[in-house]
Amino acid sequence: MSTIEFKYQESFPLGKDDTEYYLLTKDHVSVAEFEGNEVLKVEPEALTLLAQHALHDTSFLLRPAHQAQVAQILEDPEASENDKYVALTFLRNAEIAAKGILPFCQDTGTAIIMGKKGQNVWTGCNDEEALSRGVFNTFVEDNLRYSQNAPLNMYDEVNTGCNLPAQIDIYSTEGSEYKFLCIVKGGGSANKTMLYQETKALLTPEKLEKYLIEKMKSLGTAACPPYHVAFVIGGTSAETNLKVVKLASAKYYDELPTTGNEGGQAFRDLDMEAKLLKAAQNLGIGAQFGGKYFAHDIRVIRLPRHGASCPIGMGVSCSADRNIKAKINKEGIWIEKLEDNPGKYIPQSYREAGEGEAVHINLNRPMPEILAELSKYPVSTRVSLTGTIIVGRDIAHARLQAMLDKGEDLPQYIKDHPIYYAGPAKKPEGYASGSLGPTTAGRMDSYVDAFQSRGGSLIMLSKGNRSQQVTDACKKHGGFYLGSIGGPAAILAQNSIKSLECIAYPELDMEAIWKIEVENFPVFILVDDKGNDFFQKFK
Repeated sequence: MSTIEFKYQESFPLGKDDTEYYLLTKDHVSVAEFEGNEVLKVEPEALTLLAQHALHDTSFLLRPAHQAQVAQILEDPEASENDKYVALTFLRNAEIAAKGILPFCQDTGTAIIMGKKGQNVWTGCNDEEALSRGVFNTFVEDNLRYSQNAPLNMYDEVNTGCNLPAQIDIYSTEGSEYKFLCIVKGGGSANKTMLYQETKALLTPEKLEKYLIEKMKSLGTAACPPYHVAFVIGGTSAETNLKVVKLASAKYYDELPTTGNEGGQAFRDLDMEAKLLKAAQNLGIGAQFGGKYFAHDIRVIRLPRHGASCPIGMGVSCSADRNIKAKINKEGIWIEKLEDNPGKYIPQSYREAGEGEAVHINLNRPMPEILAELSKYPVSTRVSLTGTIIVGRDIAHARLQAMLDKGEDLPQYIKDHPIYYAGPAKKPEGYASGSLGPTTAGRMDSYVDAFQSRGGSLIMLSKGNRSQQVTDACKKHGGFYLGSIGGPAAILAQNSIKSLECIAYPELDMEAIWKIEVENFPVFILVDDKGNDFFQKFK
């Protein structure tokens, strides 16, 4: 029998919260007394307003600290020209998004709300329902995209048309405040959340650092770096590990202690964070197209574990770092203050500079002529496109593949024009298009050889690195993969996309096939017709 005395250890002891909040309203909150204790009464409308305004803010604005990190790239003499080009584009994109019309990313994400409800808080309602109504209001009223698919059976789905359901997790805690973290998580970023089941053998200085660097390298560029990377080592369960990964990437656990203890408190390993950040800078991947800024920062958190288990979790918050805190107390409803003037981070010298050198390609001519023109230039060449592009992504590709499976030919438009992997957000009144940035290219890799062998998808536009099968197909069929900057969807919609027209499968909404006319649409040659892959040196 153990002789150890009971002593409670808080698992995640956080320090002082220095977040700057603004007061949304004092309405819908009051104070009462129950058995001599002060009780905070929160009306359902308070929860709805909090969710609606927090999700609106973080769909168009980012944290000041994040914007300052992006701006720092422009001042760093060690940053590559591609790093600086991407950073400048992000800041210009944020300046457009801050107007509240075009969200900075077309993937306006899954709404995730975590609440910590003090024991002296009384709502008298279904909190999840009230918060969900706030999510609903934001997504139907703003120019956001509906990305949630509800299964009708194991294989058939329908878009819910309002971006519900949201993920809502509410925890009970002590006190008289109701605290929240709201996250908007895009699919590309969410898909880079990884869990590895390892053993005690990994927990040595010689092995762990090398292991984490290799896993970080495997992230690639599909989720729009520079990243906020999080690693979590240990955990009482796999699901605890991954929950902490998500919260750490949102900076929620920044105020953890930096040493462990015998009670099992979580802690940050600042030394390992510094080593991994240095390694990220030396990878050469940079902010998508080569350079130093693969990551803005890295968080490493160590948790207790079962002796037979050692879960290792990895995740990122991408360049669309959409995380926001909120709280309700007796003074009212409070929302974290985000940066509403990101333009101040753009140096005047960059405002006066042009767009830099790029090869201009006219897309309104026969496909063989476009391919011959692209073939003159090496991978990493920056290209500016003008003309007609077809837009289609996952479900559209599946439908085109189904046509081939039935012995039918591909539509002529997929042969005559480049294909852009994307799905638009809602089109604001008076605009040619809603926010329309690239989705992750890798999800379409399996279709490339079949499509190109029939004359389709010979020029593909999207974001992120691709598999060897795409490089092989392009070499075999004379195709190209052109990489767009992942993230800045608002600036593309405002400056480059001149018209948007649905040409097939309108019932699929954002997954439909569209035709766009573009002007000076910026991309880089990443895979060419000779079997060269820009990312090969990083694999």
